[in-house]
Amino acid sequence: MVSVETDEKLKTIFLVEDNKADIRLIQEALKNSSVPHQVMIVRDGMDAMAYLRQEGEYADAPRPDLILLDLNLPKKDGREVLAEIKADPNLKRIPVVVLTTSKNEDDISQSYELHVNCYITKSRNLSQLFKIVKGIEEFWLETVTLPSE
Repeated sequence: MVSVETDEKLKTIFLVEDNKADIRLIQEALKNSSVPHQVMIVRDGMDAMAYLRQEGEYADAPRPDLILLDLNLPKKDGREVLAEIKADPNLKRIPVVVLTTSKNEDDISQSYELHVNCYITKSRNLSQLFKIVKGIEEFWLETVTLPSE
């Protein structure tokens, strides 16, 4: 999905999510964004790291401005992906928002121990999920000053 209406730099949102319904809902929530953006999607942790390291089919992948990361992923779990991102000097400055259904205190604590930028529990209520995604977009893509590569 690409929305470009101004001369602003196109923002890349990297969505790491295995649930097709959640992917569609998040894309829909971002559809009317005022920020020119593209959403790049992978559905497992192995592909997430290949994308971020620009390996194989992802050799020309754009560097994300923001990563939305689910914790419960196939092949490589989101906790492992987060640990690898934050341990990699080339990736650690990319903001990571954990967006997951887990309310488990251990998941929350572990994510912050691994230096997640914020942890948000997904709502199963559609209007609440849209509100959450809009808030993420407004804060991380409009309000915050992000580092350049």
